[in-house]
Amino acid sequence: MDYTIWSYTIYLLCSVATTIWVGHTLHRNGRIFLIDAFRKNTELADSVNHLLLVGFYLINIGYVTFAVKYGTKPESASEVFEVCSTKVGLVLLVLGVMHFLNLNIFSKMRKRGLLDDAPPPVAPGRSVPVCNPPK
Repeated sequence: MDYTIWSYTIYLLCSVATTIWVGHTLHRNGRIFLIDAFRKNTELADSVNHLLLVGFYLINIGYVTFAVKYGTKPESASEVFEVCSTKVGLVLLVLGVMHFLNLNIFSKMRKRGLLDDAPPPVAPGRSVPVCNPPK
């Protein structure tokens, strides 16, 4: 029995299925966040959401297929599970890091958008009195 082929098959099925599930979940639930970040411009938000999904799939499935050949070759059934769990675990960590990076970027975009809509700190034509620092 060729344990390497089994480990490749299990790894690819688990990793690609997880990547597709995470991508679909982020795409579906991220739409509302993007609409808010893009100031209710649903066309732009949907377009960016779709582009993010495509990029997410390309990066993660590319990484998954690239990482197939790395690691030890299993010589027993128990080693198949050890190799697969290590590789799938690394894929999950990469997915998590990408998710938090995306959240950070869009959070900053949203804050900037909210600042653009905020009233000025001082009404036009008014000034803030300058106070002398204490001695």
